[in-house]
Amino acid sequence: MNLTDLIGTLAAVLTTISFLPQAMHTFRTKDVRGISLGMYSAFTLGVAMWLVYGLMLGAWPVVIANIITLAL
Repeated sequence: MNLTDLIGTLAAVLTTISFLPQAMHTFRTKDVRGISLGMYSAFTLGVAMWLVYGLMLGAWPVVIANIITLAL
């Protein structure tokens, strides 16, 4: 793995992990009042676009991270 791949993989992992606390809190409390619909919609659209971008480039760390993030 070269430096570019390492940085891309770390960025993908950190971005995905950063969303976990909010997802876990929402799942546990079943309370979505603290989540902005506009922010969440923009975030989800952005993740979907990163997924498409990763697929177009064949950048598997980007693809896998964004599939996981969309599933959350």
